[in-house]
Amino acid sequence: MTSPSSPSSPGLRWGILGPGGIARAFAADLRTAGLDLVAVGSRSAESASAFAAQFDVARVHGSYEALVSDPGVDIVYIATPHPFHAEQAILALEHGKHVLVEKPFTLTADEAAAVREVAADRGLLAMEAMWTRYLPHMARIREIVASGALGEIRVVMADHTQKISSDPAHRLNALELGGGALLDLGIYPISFAWDILGEPLAITASARLGETGADTEVATIMSHQSGALSTSISASRSAGPNTAHIIGTEARIDIDRVWYNATSFRVIAPDGTVLEDYVSDIQGRGMQFQALAAERLVAAGLVDSDILPIDETVAIMATLDEVRDLIGVRYPGEE
Repeated sequence: MTSPSSPSSPGLRWGILGPGGIARAFAADLRTAGLDLVAVGSRSAESASAFAAQFDVARVHGSYEALVSDPGVDIVYIATPHPFHAEQAILALEHGKHVLVEKPFTLTADEAAAVREVAADRGLLAMEAMWTRYLPHMARIREIVASGALGEIRVVMADHTQKISSDPAHRLNALELGGGALLDLGIYPISFAWDILGEPLAITASARLGETGADTEVATIMSHQSGALSTSISASRSAGPNTAHIIGTEARIDIDRVWYNATSFRVIAPDGTVLEDYVSDIQGRGMQFQALAAERLVAAGLVDSDILPIDETVAIMATLDEVRDLIGVRYPGEE
């Protein structure tokens, strides 16, 4: 079994800003890993209290300001809708807290760069919670790619497709909340393509927009420095296979559903021979691995992730900005 190692004592004291569904999944995995979850903050004292009761959190704050002002908190996990990430991350950084910010990191690249600037000025860690990158099967995949076992990588393919809601009032369909399949779902395969192939040199994209103007299906094709191509499909109103593939001249990797969760994959030769069969076996959902990475970075006196550096996070947000330009999606207040 692949299990998270215990953090170096004394470890970071975690606070959660925004006790919604993703925060509950993260809190459960913090507890699984034995990390120190000490505080929660919400605009609703009732919501914060309910969350605290569920996860045995000692300190409850009825405002975000109170949470980031808590001297007993070292790092804040920001789990609100993404239009609020930049403001809340900067608020926490200005109060001396490290931040782990749910993906997408912000609404735009400009907002991401603003968070990066404050973190650099304060000498603090600002890290995107792209938890998939920190999962053990993704670490193994990066090792295989780096070894050259696949030969020349020619294509990366991935989809993130879910049947969520067609309700115009749902957050995913509300442009004022950064709604759309791209930022909520497409961020996964696009970040994956960046991880394997690096920055795209050219991007093409097409989308279907829903009644509110938010994107419901988005397809991208990107070309990269090596000449390799990546493709992605994201969709919020239909559930697809949710698999991913890295195709090289000497072998390919097929990642099973759901590829961005802890799952299995196979390395397959061109003649169909299975060269490696990897099966994930972890405790919890796997969100603890990003938290453990943050703990290790801070303990080592580092303020940037080696797996997903802040500069790459900002650049990925610029890729998402470009895709939105291509498909004609604008959020309220954008020029």
